[in-house]
Amino acid sequence: MPLWHFPVMTLRLLLASVFLGFGPLTTSLLLAEPPNIIFIVADDMGYADISSFGAPDIKTPNIDRIGEEGIKFTNIYAMGPECTPSRVSFLTGRYPQRVGGMECAIGTGNVGRYDDAVQLAQAGDLGLPPSHSVLAPKLKDAGYHNVIFGKWHLGYEDKFSPLDQGFDKFIGFLGGNVDYFRHEELSDIDVYLSDREILNNRKGYTTNLITQDAIKFLKESRKDPDTPFFLYLPHAAPHFPFQGPEDDDGTMPSAEDWTKGTRGTYLKMMEGLDQSVGEVLEKIEAIGIAHNTIIVFTSDHGAMKPGLNNPWRDYKGTLFEGGIRVPLLVRWPAKIAPGSTSDQVGSLMDLTKSFLEAAGAETNELNLDGEDLFTLALKGEPTVDRTLHWRAKRSPRIWSATRHGEWKWIRKDDDGHVSEWLFNLNKDPYEKDNLLERQMTPRQSATHAMLKRTHEDWEASVAPSR
Repeated sequence: MPLWHFPVMTLRLLLASVFLGFGPLTTSLLLAEPPNIIFIVADDMGYADISSFGAPDIKTPNIDRIGEEGIKFTNIYAMGPECTPSRVSFLTGRYPQRVGGMECAIGTGNVGRYDDAVQLAQAGDLGLPPSHSVLAPKLKDAGYHNVIFGKWHLGYEDKFSPLDQGFDKFIGFLGGNVDYFRHEELSDIDVYLSDREILNNRKGYTTNLITQDAIKFLKESRKDPDTPFFLYLPHAAPHFPFQGPEDDDGTMPSAEDWTKGTRGTYLKMMEGLDQSVGEVLEKIEAIGIAHNTIIVFTSDHGAMKPGLNNPWRDYKGTLFEGGIRVPLLVRWPAKIAPGSTSDQVGSLMDLTKSFLEAAGAETNELNLDGEDLFTLALKGEPTVDRTLHWRAKRSPRIWSATRHGEWKWIRKDDDGHVSEWLFNLNKDPYEKDNLLERQMTPRQSATHAMLKRTHEDWEASVAPSR
């Protein structure tokens, strides 16, 4: 058939299969079968907390298998060093700063942690407004059935419910962390819900419950095999409280002990998460949908201790690499050849456009800040330089950063005490040599000025409307 006889979307996908290094595609697949999408997000997991990214003590064969049978991305960033902003970015495809009040994790009990967030919380308006959501609504418009099982952390108020943001089903918790056995947080707010109904008596370990919900959904999805689905699994693990699957002593940890944990307990939590991933992989294979199902695994940002972010500098809450560099594994047998690795710089914000493009949804009019990461990574050309910006507020501290190609600039304003760093990540990927502490070359000085100016322009461009 001549190319001009294909519909526009089919032609675009057909050309992609030629140019982008995808595996062979049949015309019937292009015409009739949008992929199912399963998006698994670990919570507070470090870059080096899975085997394939260097974990020295944790075995994660099921998570690793996603990359072995697909592609392993090594140069991916979260768009915030905490939970809420990162989740905003990949559900909107835009910088979280555009929303307003979402540059910091919403505090337990619906607490704002910097000026704008405090004001929004006082007004009962701290959360992700449905008008900003992009990923689930646009997939729904494209004919998808969307479900979420796990952590939301994008607003306690009912008006911020996932059910108003493109999801057809929600079972999970609204806040940032819950006891893994009692499913309660350290506040007086009921946070574990089934759709809009409070679940007070659910029994079991959170990771296992999320998995059970996912498996049940996958079984039921076979009743309507012609409807593609988006299954979003934002896990609690390995976020504190640090509790392994067998660690229930009948009581919740105290507030003092809530964030304390050992590497041994963390290991058990991660291996429980890996088992969960294995069960999902087994189920999609058993029901015969694995070939055209995109399955993605990542973390929402870097780990706090006892997680490991090796070899990167520092931890969650900072804009050094350890706070924002995350592993990303993608499997899509219909299109992605197994055993691939990509060093393409990208972000979790890119997944919005990547998923929508894969689903055949139109993205040109959405004004997304992210790119189609699958296209960038698989086109068989040298990696493309990216410019990415961050700002993270938690009173009295403000972190700012810009990465432009090989250069990265970081600024920390700690209640008026300002520190700055400039790194060449090609020469110094572990951020040990702050060029601002030495006599810089003219090129380095010009780069420093350019990065600061570029960041200021970006801040002006993402000013929120509320």
